[in-house]
Amino acid sequence: MENQKHLFSIPEDMHYLNGAYMSPNLKAVEQAGIAGVMRKTDPTSIQENDFFQPAEEVKTLFGKLINASPKQIALIPSASYGLMNAIRNVPIQSGQHAITVSEEFPSDHLTLRKFCEDHKAELKVIKPPHIIKGRTHGWTKKIVDSINNETAVVVMSSIHWMEGLKFDLKAIGEKCRATNTYFIVDGTQSVGALPMDVKAFHIDALICASYKWLLGPYSSGLAFYSEQFNQGQPIELSWMTRKDGNDFSKLTTYPEEFGDGAMRYNVGEFSNFIALPMLKAALEQILGWGAGNIQDYCFELLTPLRNYLEAKKLEKDEDQMVSAHLYGLFLAENTDLNKLMDDIKAHHIHLSARGNCIRISPNVYNDTDDIQALIEVLDKHL
Repeated sequence: MENQKHLFSIPEDMHYLNGAYMSPNLKAVEQAGIAGVMRKTDPTSIQENDFFQPAEEVKTLFGKLINASPKQIALIPSASYGLMNAIRNVPIQSGQHAITVSEEFPSDHLTLRKFCEDHKAELKVIKPPHIIKGRTHGWTKKIVDSINNETAVVVMSSIHWMEGLKFDLKAIGEKCRATNTYFIVDGTQSVGALPMDVKAFHIDALICASYKWLLGPYSSGLAFYSEQFNQGQPIELSWMTRKDGNDFSKLTTYPEEFGDGAMRYNVGEFSNFIALPMLKAALEQILGWGAGNIQDYCFELLTPLRNYLEAKKLEKDEDQMVSAHLYGLFLAENTDLNKLMDDIKAHHIHLSARGNCIRISPNVYNDTDDIQALIEVLDKHL
């Protein structure tokens, strides 16, 4: 895959390695958003079908990306919203517990903590092993070993949002399936840049905000809910999620029945005439590239950085265990993080510090110049 910077409007003097914070707009996404804003200038251009058909198109595209039926996909405004829709419909018996991982993203942790408080259940937080090499495999093993018949639900991110460690979702999902445990995954930091298959990984709910690796707008997202959730209770009771809700002549019949699949979990006013066209344009481009190709591109891009870290004898996990689009670089204990970050910013390099590592998150708009600029700054501090 070749560099795709020409499809973005990133300044030439900027080294943007912070896609895990927020993606830049594709030019096509920007244009779709502007067209969406202008459309409401003439409200007559928005027809009844426009409240539903664009959403179905977006669901179909997302379904292709994660190997799911469009009927099981819902439009959400945020990851926290999608998570709450899922967790409030997880059955739990007295004496059961829930599992997550340490230093999980706050929305995931807080949602699960409230669930456990409401049900007087124990929240088990699985910590990583005290190693760097072998850390991913060891952490996955601890998670799998902790799941048993008393586990009601596992809530975790597909990769660790600070370190980029690729949890073995297939192994975790298989253990959840064997123990009748619900498996809820926050895919915000991987879906769109790393292949995802909800069927192969036995995922019951997959939640994704769109403004990172889906290259979409803020305050929008997508969620997959398996058939286990098809009789659940949603957060909202919108007229748009009811059966035949697209028939405006029947709105005041107040139907009790929801639409098929995960329709009930759509946020109210999901037919956002600005955000949906932007998200559609983004998904079309990602599918055109292929998530696997994006990951391969980023892996090759980071080759000089990995070689540099080896030369510096900085410890890291096996290459295949760490995502290439979100790469956590563990710093030596004597590294002055504040000075390092100040120097990084001074050289027009944009990335994030998370925990005890710096998070390097490239995409197809980055090139070798971006990585070399980072290495030159690192070399003054490591």
